[in-house]
Amino acid sequence: MNRRHFLTTALAAALSPIAAQTGRAPRIILRSSWQTVNIGDIAHTPGVLALLEKHLPHVEVRLWPSKVDNGVDEMLMKRFPKLIILKREELKQAFEECDFLLHGSGPSLVAQNDVVKWHEATGKPYGVYGITVAAQGSTSTKPSSESAIAKTINVLNGSKFVFFRDSVSMELVKKLGCTCPIMEFGPDGAFATDLRDDEKATAFLKEHGLEEGKFLCCIGRLRFTPYWKMKPGVKFDPVKQKRNDEMKEHDLGPLRQAIIEVVKQTDMKVLLCPEDSSQMEVNKDNFYDKLPEDVKARVVWRPNYWLTGEALSTYVRSAGLFGAEMHSPIMCIGNGIPAIVCRWTEQTSKGYMWRDIGLSEWLFNLDEESEIPDIVPAVVAMAKDPAAAKAKALKGQAVVHERQRATMEIVGKFAAEAATA
Repeated sequence: MNRRHFLTTALAAALSPIAAQTGRAPRIILRSSWQTVNIGDIAHTPGVLALLEKHLPHVEVRLWPSKVDNGVDEMLMKRFPKLIILKREELKQAFEECDFLLHGSGPSLVAQNDVVKWHEATGKPYGVYGITVAAQGSTSTKPSSESAIAKTINVLNGSKFVFFRDSVSMELVKKLGCTCPIMEFGPDGAFATDLRDDEKATAFLKEHGLEEGKFLCCIGRLRFTPYWKMKPGVKFDPVKQKRNDEMKEHDLGPLRQAIIEVVKQTDMKVLLCPEDSSQMEVNKDNFYDKLPEDVKARVVWRPNYWLTGEALSTYVRSAGLFGAEMHSPIMCIGNGIPAIVCRWTEQTSKGYMWRDIGLSEWLFNLDEESEIPDIVPAVVAMAKDPAAAKAKALKGQAVVHERQRATMEIVGKFAAEAATA
């Protein structure tokens, strides 16, 4: 019996007497599922659900979502048939019956008001799993007010634990006076996502001549996500558009050159694919349309959005991924696939999680001009030596797995205590 199996078994054994004592398993409300226009935001939820299933198999989980439209609810229920997805009218009963609220991973304390609502209505405990805390949010052009930050710190102070998906966030909240008793690095929930849609993925790959292990994936993005193109009712933001226009060649030019060099120097093909529903256009305008014709012949542009299962089934058949997004690389490393991340200030500090899991050589800060020349060589090296890249990815994955185990042990402890309170 290996150590990980022993610890999981021991935790399950510890929870069993609690079930016997109370006549039922501990019940957790998972507050998650922020939106469905981004496969990364979708991935937070199945990732944390998979961790709970693996490490705390005796715990009952009810999902309190913001959005599970566009087929996401069906995808979750197919993978987690025992899951209860709460409707608004079911919250009162869930508050009465459940023992512990777990705020899932995300770009911030996304559902801060709902955490407060839970605690004020029930007096029951809560914890936070895998968030970033930043002075300026990823969708904002201005820093958060002191009062807003103070409110967040106050909610974190009341938590049994807070796991930060990057250590920069953890150091920030400590400087801001957070007194939560347990504050640790805890990987983004999306690392554990194991959704699959092999049928759709293999059909697409076959149609476009992409062979397993013989292509890289590439994702472009802009400084600010243009939600006015993605969600009804979101107003056009000229400040964000101006910043996007100013920086898109600076940010995406090096990635376009990496595509060219991979095609010229190796036998790999490149798939241009999206993480959110605006990026098909980003990839076409900034990558595909600007490629030399001889390079285009070995580059595939995906013209439509996809859900997390098909995306992940594609990534695991690739030789690796590079680009300016975060959660596709997270899902890659979580599944042992190499991934290079380019980041900038507007994305908050989340990209620094690559340092936390030992992948600094695959992290490039595009706000530091000195780091930009190293992007193309890193991508080409990944393409030329897939075995070495795979070994590096597996080392990062091992760090993630250990932190997942340790953090889930803490979640289980507090859920068990709450069930017997």
